[in-house]
Amino acid sequence: MAAFPHSVLFCCDYNATRSPMAEGMMKRFYGRDVYVQSAGVKSDLEIDGFTIAVMHEIGIDMEQHRARSFDDMQEWGDDLSTFDLVVALSPASQRKVLDLTRVFHMDIEYWPIMDPTGMGEGREARLTAYRQTRDQIRDRLIGKFGQPIF
Repeated sequence: MAAFPHSVLFCCDYNATRSPMAEGMMKRFYGRDVYVQSAGVKSDLEIDGFTIAVMHEIGIDMEQHRARSFDDMQEWGDDLSTFDLVVALSPASQRKVLDLTRVFHMDIEYWPIMDPTGMGEGREARLTAYRQTRDQIRDRLIGKFGQPIF
């Protein structure tokens, strides 16, 4: 298990599914002693309704999440160089992070997490795909940081 970083950024393609799930679980499982945010390569989608549903199943409210991109972060004053750990959850976000952080000293990890969007036919099949993604992220968090504190 790794020591807790002071700040973590999770990122994916649109900040609408995987990275908000990771942000929400990190905050819930390990408290607010760690500064946790999420971002996407793009931010032109809102939080996914299936994401809200499967996170609600484990007691995490995602309805107030607002998608943001790396550009939005910079505009809002959240400097990428201040994060101790950046976790990319998609190949596109990994490429973007590596490009943006060439001159910064920080830990960057790539967790290949399944993108559930567009998977399954019908509500139950889609929910199953989103649960699998949520559970993949949960397992990676626990593997890295240990059992949830809360």
